[in-house]
Amino acid sequence: MKTLKYFLILILGIGMFNSCLFEETAADLEKNGQGPNIGGFEQARTSLSAIADGEVYNFDLKVKVFGPTSMNLTKDVTLTIAADPSSTAIQGKHYRIENPNVTLSPGQNMLGYFKITMLTEGIETPLAKSPVLVLKVTQVTGDPMVLNSGKPISITMNYACPSFLEGTYDVTTEYTGYDGSVTILEWTETITNTGIGEYRTERVGHWTPAALGGTPGFTFTDVCGQISVPGQNLVDLYSNWVEGTDFGSVDEVTGNLYIEYSVCVPTGCRYYKSTYVKQ
Repeated sequence: MKTLKYFLILILGIGMFNSCLFEETAADLEKNGQGPNIGGFEQARTSLSAIADGEVYNFDLKVKVFGPTSMNLTKDVTLTIAADPSSTAIQGKHYRIENPNVTLSPGQNMLGYFKITMLTEGIETPLAKSPVLVLKVTQVTGDPMVLNSGKPISITMNYACPSFLEGTYDVTTEYTGYDGSVTILEWTETITNTGIGEYRTERVGHWTPAALGGTPGFTFTDVCGQISVPGQNLVDLYSNWVEGTDFGSVDEVTGNLYIEYSVCVPTGCRYYKSTYVKQ
């Protein structure tokens, strides 16, 4: 009887513990649903490119409010943005900010654009190193349920030379898998121009376009013969992160390209070394 009594007490104790655990978890979830929203930049880093021809170039950087109740906000929110002292880009030489404020409204789904002007007058290319502008949201006003994210965006400002890399190429890629195995792949593709010194390939990694869907290929930039692959989601669809190793180049004589990049997930990366021979 004593054994049965202790067994029943144990069962009741476990039930009470689970009940308390469920109530505390539910309370925590409820609190999370009522937590503050934050306003800031959508990306952590990006790059801007302009030809150093003395003109000014305007760009839009996406900002938004995100959080548990961001879609239920009813008031406009104003973000005040300023350059961080860690920036190597110089105001008045490399960039200009016309208006440090951007207002986000519920009617626009709390999305908006912060305008930045890139200056090129007096800039002689190629630069030894591209200046970097670091921007931060310094203040949020309009709704107490929206706070400053505190996360900066790092903007590499590429001053480009004239670039004409669009065309058809025969591609040879050395592909290193998760396990270190190496495979040589070959195909033909067309590279298209998508902006100033900016291009898009037809393929990325070892996949065919049909195997992935999304936006085929990956974006890369040419800054006076130096090729970079900025961080981007795989075909703008998957969370796999595509990024260059900052070791890419254009052969001035042949026009051939060499690009190194990786495609990573939290558990590992695949690596690609690609040579593009222009037809």
